[in-house]
Amino acid sequence: MARPTKQGAAAIEFLENLTIPEGKQAGNRVKLAKYQKAFINGALKKDVMVACLSIGRGNGKTALSAGLALADVMGVLSEQPKREVILAARNRDQARIAFQFIVGFVERLPDDLQEQFTIRRGSKLEVEFSGKGGGIARCIAADGKSILGGAPTLAILDERAAWEKDKGDNLENAILSGLGKRDGRALIISTSAPDDSNTFSRWLDEPPPGTYVQEHRPDFGLPADDLESLLVANPGAKEGIGSTPEWLIAQAKRAISRGGSALSSFRNLNRNERVSTEDRSVLVTVDEWLAAEVAPDELPERSGPCILGVDLGGSRSMSAAALYWPETGRLEAVGTFPCNPSLADRGASDGVSGRYVEMQERGELTTMGDTTVPVGRWLADVVNMTDGQGVAAVVGDRFRHAEFVEAMRAAGLDRVPFIWRGFGWRDGSEDIERFRRALFEGQVKTVPSLLLRSAFADAITLVDPAGNHKLAKARSLGRIDAAAASVIAVAEGQRMAARPAAKARVAQWV
Repeated sequence: MARPTKQGAAAIEFLENLTIPEGKQAGNRVKLAKYQKAFINGALKKDVMVACLSIGRGNGKTALSAGLALADVMGVLSEQPKREVILAARNRDQARIAFQFIVGFVERLPDDLQEQFTIRRGSKLEVEFSGKGGGIARCIAADGKSILGGAPTLAILDERAAWEKDKGDNLENAILSGLGKRDGRALIISTSAPDDSNTFSRWLDEPPPGTYVQEHRPDFGLPADDLESLLVANPGAKEGIGSTPEWLIAQAKRAISRGGSALSSFRNLNRNERVSTEDRSVLVTVDEWLAAEVAPDELPERSGPCILGVDLGGSRSMSAAALYWPETGRLEAVGTFPCNPSLADRGASDGVSGRYVEMQERGELTTMGDTTVPVGRWLADVVNMTDGQGVAAVVGDRFRHAEFVEAMRAAGLDRVPFIWRGFGWRDGSEDIERFRRALFEGQVKTVPSLLLRSAFADAITLVDPAGNHKLAKARSLGRIDAAAASVIAVAEGQRMAARPAAKARVAQWV
């Protein structure tokens, strides 16, 4: 918890003298929770220019934003004359909600203070204060043109993760450039974004100097109804703010029973996890994939024929391989990048921060070669993962058949059958359907793998008018190579298992 500051103490005292305008606690004095006080103290330190708060839905984010906006307008946070506060939201409807909170706080102030406010509800949503140097709070939607030329002393970006990418980035840039005119500060408050590439995620993962970050996000991979991790994302539940623990558990169970978008949305909004809510075209949902993960001592043995699925990368992309034993359902995957540039630099350019370095530390991602991966040597190393059991078949992209032949010859796999598959509508749709069926029937088991989790989180399917699916990336910088290799390996394993066993011919004497 951040240490109390003079400015933070003044803000906390001001907020706790306000009256709650709506909700089940309406009419009572505001009582800040520990996490709210921690954020206020951290955000109002002298050396902080931007403060980020990530927390689950229903934990008083908008009310806190409105209270801090009012505090600055009335001169509690800044002694500058003619203070200007920008409270920005995704659209006008959300901006109006924040505006109504500010108005609600004002309407419960003493009469002599209320007389010093002018409230505008027309085309502009503004609350102007005429006392103590004067100040104005403007509630706007995420359109960068709205505030060009402004000079705010405080800017609050509400639900930043939900803003449209281009318009949201334009507005954020316009706000931050205006803050420098008056030594202002920005508060970015939001529920978690659905992926690492979102601008809000970048603020949390790669905070520049002068940034305070407070993130309430539980560990990935836990059951949706795990109470302890629910309370990590919803600390207000323990202090009477927002949803109760009982309600959260009930909603979690409802989401689990419904699955699909209901479960994805619950994880993203209520558990504050970075989970995509676009599940109509995802390859598999987070929970569907987590069902395949088992503890290392529960992983099935390597038994029977092994299928090697390979997705060859180029100079900038990852090469990935998946080993699948259809008799037991065991799946192993590994990815490899060229050594140049480094994994840290690749993570920064791909918008995933230190994820590649973490994968390497876990033994899931390796580097080989300089600017390209030497495919033959790499393929030989992958085959060594089978502990001498050998490979029954290699599956790969038909459009890179010549490269595979050369690589298999260099790896000493000349006699191993090569099965080429297309990644378009025809072969892709069949492979995706076989992979999903095997996954749902419990015929795919793997240890927890950050490489595979990341790949499947970025993997979506494009659907043609006939309902056929083909694999694609959810974002341009996504790395789905390990998912692609797993899909073709498991699909071929399922085809192999479905083929009738050849019967031995009985000798006949003539």
